[in-house]
Amino acid sequence: MKGGITGLKRTLYEGYEGPRLPPQIQMQRIRRVIEKELTDKQREILLAYYFQDKNIPQIAAERGIHKSSVSRCLSRAEKRVRRCLKY
Repeated sequence: MKGGITGLKRTLYEGYEGPRLPPQIQMQRIRRVIEKELTDKQREILLAYYFQDKNIPQIAAERGIHKSSVSRCLSRAEKRVRRCLKY
């Protein structure tokens, strides 16, 4: 996983000022959101980027789509995860 929980926290918790939960609980919440709140495409791209250590050009080449499409999808997935983690 790219950067472990620190990499996820840096991107997904950006600007979060609420109470801090233990890392294990944070990862459980992140996994639950990824499984239940993202579209299949968002989930695949987010998992490839963060957990399979692939970069945007690699993901785009594998899926046969443009890099900007991967970037937009990843950005939307991150925003959705952030929004869901606020609650």
